[in-house]
Amino acid sequence: MLKRTKRRYVSLKIDSDARFNSQDLIDALWSSVTKLFGEYGASRTGLTLIDHDQSRNVAIIRVSLAALENVQATLASITKIGDTPAGIHVTTVSGTIRSLRKKAE
Repeated sequence: MLKRTKRRYVSLKIDSDARFNSQDLIDALWSSVTKLFGEYGASRTGLTLIDHDQSRNVAIIRVSLAALENVQATLASITKIGDTPAGIHVTTVSGTIRSLRKKAE
């Protein structure tokens, strides 16, 4: 019998004057995870972009609970998205999107 994978939703604030499209953001996330933890470690994160608001520079990602600390370390190590300097900060972590949006308000 397979166990269900527990997930966490993470709200992110992108610290930059520039605006990024969703593809640039997810490319930066995956590149950083792969650089720090390799292909195998990256595959264990279950990293998925759920929502991205370019106008407010915020995003929501979904990650595996087991890899949450690794992903947070990865986010702290990001200094550029594309060729533009940027930082990513975790604002909220929650078990459901609904409660994440409530906490973020």
